[in-house]
Amino acid sequence: MTAIVLDESRKLRRGSLILTGVFAMLTAFMLAIFPAMKEEAELIEEVYPEYILVMLGFEEMHTIEGFAGGYVYPFVWILFGGVYFAYVGGGLVAGDIRSRKMDLTLANPVSRESVLVQKVAALWVPLVALNAGLLAVMFVGSRLIGEPLALSDVGLVHLLSVPYLLVCAGIGVVFSVVFDRVGRAQVTALGLVFMLWLVDGISLMQPDYEWVGDFTPSRYYDPSAILLHAEYAFFDAAVLLVAFLALLGVATVIFTRRDI
Repeated sequence: MTAIVLDESRKLRRGSLILTGVFAMLTAFMLAIFPAMKEEAELIEEVYPEYILVMLGFEEMHTIEGFAGGYVYPFVWILFGGVYFAYVGGGLVAGDIRSRKMDLTLANPVSRESVLVQKVAALWVPLVALNAGLLAVMFVGSRLIGEPLALSDVGLVHLLSVPYLLVCAGIGVVFSVVFDRVGRAQVTALGLVFMLWLVDGISLMQPDYEWVGDFTPSRYYDPSAILLHAEYAFFDAAVLLVAFLALLGVATVIFTRRDI
């Protein structure tokens, strides 16, 4: 019953460890430049146009909380992390269909619903690896530069990011069961996640169209609100979980009905 989960978990292990290392180095570099950037924070906020500050969520950049919430997490976690999970989700099913491995899998007494759910369940590997790695770097790194972040706040930043990352993966899973070619599924999924991130930021600059951002997953995850204002949007996290389950439901319906 768990054979598929274990097999998929092994496949994702190497890539997750490599990306964790990449994210850790990138985050460590960003933290290393903060002491120098801190002195120029006010100047940076004056130089950047207002719409850029709004789009990127820059706020109180002279503090480690503002720097992490407005600079580190938006790029490393929301953008790159979201794109990665969309990419992984896009390859969960399409790859096996293309290689004909799916035919062998379904020849066993296992339903398509179970196959899909077990493949998605294997996402626990990158979720745990990336969250644990980045959390450790942020917590230890902030102390090394003399600007400690509260472990509780950083922990909640990562905990509340899980629903967001699952939605990004869910988008990939939908395309994975729609397309036969794994490359097309992955590129389409990561491209859509990137576009949704852009739409969210751009819509904030236009009050009349700000409602458009309500249809983007990044609107419901705000690291700055957690780190700067101690605002824990559990309701928004619940909305993202519902969205993920809806995407998984759509993918299940398509996968069970399509001819492979």
